[in-house]
Amino acid sequence: MGTALAVLAVTDAAAAHEAQAPRPDVEEIVITARARALEAGKLADTIQQTEVVGLGELRATQSAVLSEALQFSPGVRVNNECSMCAVKRVMLNGLGGQHTTFLIDGLPAHTLVSGFYGPDALSMAGVERIEIARGAGASLTAPEAIGGTINIVTQDPTSTGVTVNAAGGSFGYRQGDAVATYASDDGLFRALFSAQHDERDQVDGDDNGVSENPFLENTNYTARASFDPTQGSTVSLRGAYTRSEVFGGPVIGDTTASIGATLDGFRTSPDPSDRLFAGDDVRNRYIGKPWETTEWIETKRKELSGRYFQELTDDLNADLGVSWSKHEQDSFYEGFDYRADNKMLYLTGRLNWSIDADHLLTVGGDRRDETLRSASDAALGNPNYISDSFDYLTNGLFVQHTWTPLRELEVATALRLDWVEADFIDAQRPGTDIDETMVSPRIDLRYQHSDQWTSRVSAGRGYRAPLSFFESDHGILDAGQGFLIEVDELETSTSLTYALSYTGGRLNWTAALAWTAIDNLAALDEVEIDGNAVPVLTQRDETGHAYGGTIDIGYKLTDTLDLSLTLEKFEHDDVMRSIFGVAPIEERAILGLEWHPGAWDIDVNMTWIGPRDLTDYGYEGYEDAGLTIPKSTHADAFVTVDARIEYAVTEDIALYVGGRNLLDYTQVKDEETPLFFKPDGGYDVAYIYGPLRGRELYAGTRFSF
Repeated sequence: MGTALAVLAVTDAAAAHEAQAPRPDVEEIVITARARALEAGKLADTIQQTEVVGLGELRATQSAVLSEALQFSPGVRVNNECSMCAVKRVMLNGLGGQHTTFLIDGLPAHTLVSGFYGPDALSMAGVERIEIARGAGASLTAPEAIGGTINIVTQDPTSTGVTVNAAGGSFGYRQGDAVATYASDDGLFRALFSAQHDERDQVDGDDNGVSENPFLENTNYTARASFDPTQGSTVSLRGAYTRSEVFGGPVIGDTTASIGATLDGFRTSPDPSDRLFAGDDVRNRYIGKPWETTEWIETKRKELSGRYFQELTDDLNADLGVSWSKHEQDSFYEGFDYRADNKMLYLTGRLNWSIDADHLLTVGGDRRDETLRSASDAALGNPNYISDSFDYLTNGLFVQHTWTPLRELEVATALRLDWVEADFIDAQRPGTDIDETMVSPRIDLRYQHSDQWTSRVSAGRGYRAPLSFFESDHGILDAGQGFLIEVDELETSTSLTYALSYTGGRLNWTAALAWTAIDNLAALDEVEIDGNAVPVLTQRDETGHAYGGTIDIGYKLTDTLDLSLTLEKFEHDDVMRSIFGVAPIEERAILGLEWHPGAWDIDVNMTWIGPRDLTDYGYEGYEDAGLTIPKSTHADAFVTVDARIEYAVTEDIALYVGGRNLLDYTQVKDEETPLFFKPDGGYDVAYIYGPLRGRELYAGTRFSF
């Protein structure tokens, strides 16, 4: 009974007592063909559908950062929403990136602000796996995860050694990382230290002097230690530091000398140019001042977290956790500067009680205290500007009961009660903006029809407080005209998912359906004040809906050859479509091959993206400032191919080569730059519907000692 209790604690907390033996009746089901072999696709939870991206898949996709690691996961879309800063939004079940919550070792670590640029900066060095749980209330620790949670799990070493990886390739791609692990002889003390540096140069596919993909540089250090002071207890501590720099727009060495020269140019010559492009056409040479099309973002991030797990009796244990993060951002957006200091402290504690063989009970509480302090010199004295500085506090209580009435049936019911306060502290927003009490129920059901067939049903409610410019990248781009806030309610959601899985000898597949409804959706609108279009963060009166499904099929053709197929389709109503700054992918198919002949590992992924009507997402733009040459409003279907080949020279040394987007398709080569003029004559940079970085080849080596 004590062993089963430990499994419950680890399931939702995704950490705690790693030394506990797994429950013998925990089924291992391949629910995603993207996991390829049988291991990476195991269900991380015996009830709730949770896809897993393992270490093998991280290597097979040459994933340096989180956005690359998730690109082939079912139901997950990584959307590039800006050609200047290449911000990636991780979207679950067809919802917005702001509806996804990132956890590290089961604890909240990223906020909306830090999560905006986080997917392109969060290092995969030292990561053991990524757990993806889709649906509102997917985690007891993250009720604000309307779309679901992405949990990054750090390695817990079982041996002592060092692994070093180095790679380089086209577009200035350079990556180096090292992971050092230590495990004491008795296994009671484990430690990990990882370091990673990765960078890529700008890409200017049409040679007009403005990049469609920015310069990106990340440096990350992570340390983690775990200790078992007694047989029934575990203490773990983790710390991390990340620095990231992004620079997009004028091409270094072409239309600008350097990042520093570009920023200095604004200070010495802040008046705008008469023309940005030769002939007033975005397809022609850029002739404006470098700063007028520049986006530069520097972020520094510190994280500290700790967990303590203690068995109190054979039937009762306690799990305590704390997470602290500090995110600093200094940025420049086409003449508008933005500085932010974002801090978060999260505390949680829970008791897990095994009542009997059929009933497991978890009770606990948590507290999240977050502050944002932002400033902008460009906004000083603007009466139409309201700072997005805020105080955000939630206190919550939760209970979860897991019941196994039949051998074939397992049911988990959970309920959260949260007291939520959110306050924009700008003097123009007196009083507390949001002060609500939220009740968030969730139910997860698993029914095993036979040894091969299993159904999973989940339904839940979630909430989220819209709190920042970064609800939309366009909010910050247009903030030079001002920024207004009209938010006074929490977003609330209801979601329902169903998954049917089949596990056979060689064939494994899962079909899943998802439906989500969200009230009080935050969106970016514009109001005209004194002839200027001023962005305003507001909320929709109507309910927004997203729904769709995925099918994942995996077939083991031989002992060394695996084939996989993923099919996806998601739909949105007009209300939901109105919140997207860039058109999301609606239809996708991924054909995968994994072949392991002897010392070779060969991985190939071919991805098809279906056509889209861009007018559904409000696309309207022109190539010229005179507004006479409209841009296309139809996005054709396209195909990309990624491949990687690795050869194990010895047990400890491997060489590899690979490539991304081998067919070299980009929307720029389709004569469609992401740059455009809006109907009001303003210049913008996010007319995006396809890849903006062409064929990227790389080679590298990995060795251990």
